[in-house]
Amino acid sequence: MSTKSQILRKDTILSALVEVRQNILSKASTLSETEQNQVFLGIWTVKDLLAHLIGWDHTNLDAIQSVLSGELPSFYQHRDHDWQTYNARLVKTYKKSSFKELLASMSVSQERLVEFLETIPPGHFSKDFGVRFRGYKVTVQRLLEAETKDEQIHLQQITDFFKKAK
Repeated sequence: MSTKSQILRKDTILSALVEVRQNILSKASTLSETEQNQVFLGIWTVKDLLAHLIGWDHTNLDAIQSVLSGELPSFYQHRDHDWQTYNARLVKTYKKSSFKELLASMSVSQERLVEFLETIPPGHFSKDFGVRFRGYKVTVQRLLEAETKDEQIHLQQITDFFKKAK
């Protein structure tokens, strides 16, 4: 892959990550206090979902550093069905009672992640550092694509649920 296409790929990945987060923040900020605390996704409220996303920002920051060092990210030790146990731990760790504080924390956690990502050479996004999980090649790009896809799904879940509720 040429340097120009690597730069374009990196910019595309980062833009998608930031855009979906902005859309989630925008949608979440329109919810009433009752809606913020309403269970809408299994056992989760929007507050729980936002804490989950904050947790994955922190997780991916550590995970990307591990991948760049040729090491399997530690969160893979906690793999179970749909990451339920790990996600529950993230929600417990990052949930705040104040919705305003939660939204601010969500912005800051992604800013830290993106600032770090901007320091990584474009060629390292798809580079194979020899990291594998059950035969699956783990790269910076794949971690970020998974996070973006997860956030797109959650944005749609928020949108669909609260559209029906109104």
